[in-house]
Amino acid sequence: MQVFVRDNNVDQALRALKRKMQREGVFREMKLRRHYEKPSERKVREKAEAIRRARKVVRKKLQREGLLPMKPKVLPRGPAGRGPARYHNGSRPHEV
Repeated sequence: MQVFVRDNNVDQALRALKRKMQREGVFREMKLRRHYEKPSERKVREKAEAIRRARKVVRKKLQREGLLPMKPKVLPRGPAGRGPARYHNGSRPHEV
């Protein structure tokens, strides 16, 4: 993996490197390899991930077709980052 440093801007190059590593799944792989995972545990995890992905595809398809309500979009905060975030319809997000 290669990232170029332009105008001695190491911070920007580091951000680009982290973004590339995130996209490639390097961080996730490192997290999984911290401890040994038995083959049976691996199969269970991978099967659960596949089920989760399939459900997400079905959910997104139903949302596009209008059979399921869309998740409300959160708008960015007010000027200078002050004030609470608001949903598209003007309501506030729930506090937990």
